[in-house]
Amino acid sequence: MSLSGDVCVVTGAGGFLGRRLVRLLLEEERTAEIRLLDKEIKPQLLQSLEDCQGDTKLTVLEGDIRDGGFLKKSCRGASIVFHIASIIDVTDSVEYSEIYGVNVKGTKLLLEACIEESVSSVIYTSTIEVMGPNSKGEPIINGTEDTVYECALKFAYSQTKKEAEERTLQVHNELLPNGSRMATCALRPMYIYGEGCRFLLGHMGDGIRNNNVLYRMSLPDALVNPVYVGNVAVAHLQAARSLKDPQKREAVGGKFYFVSDDTPHISYSDFNHAVMAPLGFSIQENLMVPLRLFYLFCFIMEVLCMILQPFVRVVPPLRRQLLTMLNTTFNFSYQSAQRELGYTPRYTWQEARKCTTEWLASQLPEEREKIRSK
Repeated sequence: MSLSGDVCVVTGAGGFLGRRLVRLLLEEERTAEIRLLDKEIKPQLLQSLEDCQGDTKLTVLEGDIRDGGFLKKSCRGASIVFHIASIIDVTDSVEYSEIYGVNVKGTKLLLEACIEESVSSVIYTSTIEVMGPNSKGEPIINGTEDTVYECALKFAYSQTKKEAEERTLQVHNELLPNGSRMATCALRPMYIYGEGCRFLLGHMGDGIRNNNVLYRMSLPDALVNPVYVGNVAVAHLQAARSLKDPQKREAVGGKFYFVSDDTPHISYSDFNHAVMAPLGFSIQENLMVPLRLFYLFCFIMEVLCMILQPFVRVVPPLRRQLLTMLNTTFNFSYQSAQRELGYTPRYTWQEARKCTTEWLASQLPEEREKIRSK
């Protein structure tokens, strides 16, 4: 089912995944218009899209996701909304009111705007972290959408993404002013990597400071399955096509899907090494300290920060929950997305790794210079 003639809104269009999705829409769909919604859209993004824009109208909409009036204007006349914008924070460094305001209230206001403006389809970008792992570090191997897992979410990020996902799925089949009904679905990607991934840049910077040796924060047997950004963009396109298809709309609407690809199951630290080894980086053989001592260190830091809380807000460099996430086997299958959405990873692991490594290589001189000048 083609999106030809549709008017699409992409929130977070200036971000890592948003940029990739906009380019994919331009390359593969003759949409009438794509509205790039973000707090800021850099001119370089529009310049980079000139080669594939064709006849599609690109409209820049700079504003706050928490501004209901702005969102209603942005959604007026649109048929599909890809809601990618959110604050990503796994260190709890962002104030809760800020992350809740963007991730939950922003989603609520966007959904209200979509309903008022009769937007027919909404695809929400969720995250694997709405599933866990739990504080016990209980593993999941090749999990599916039917996997039952007890989890009390600890991160404000995972809590707010879970609530926003639930709100999105709850409005599926909502009656719209034009007499039709809205269809929604949510995608839960694994850890997303690829060109533009700021987390990879951060790990590379740490490695540069450590004489080109990457820190080991994950045990080798804590297997996860990262997913390439290009494949996540493809999954979003397939979800939109499915929600537009009358024969698939009811089958996939109101549901969530895990999005992974054929990237090998690997620990987070060993993944960093896999994409940076060609650039001359090695990796520590063992954790910096035994895992139990690591947990004790995190606990002490969290207690100290709590004591200081009435006087000054201090964010510990590492929390126990993040350490648990980094050291828990937690991987999921994309078979449901393949079967029901028609999603198939477009990029192999070899292609994804090559593109990622080449991008990191292009950033390496600048990162070395930044660190040298400090």
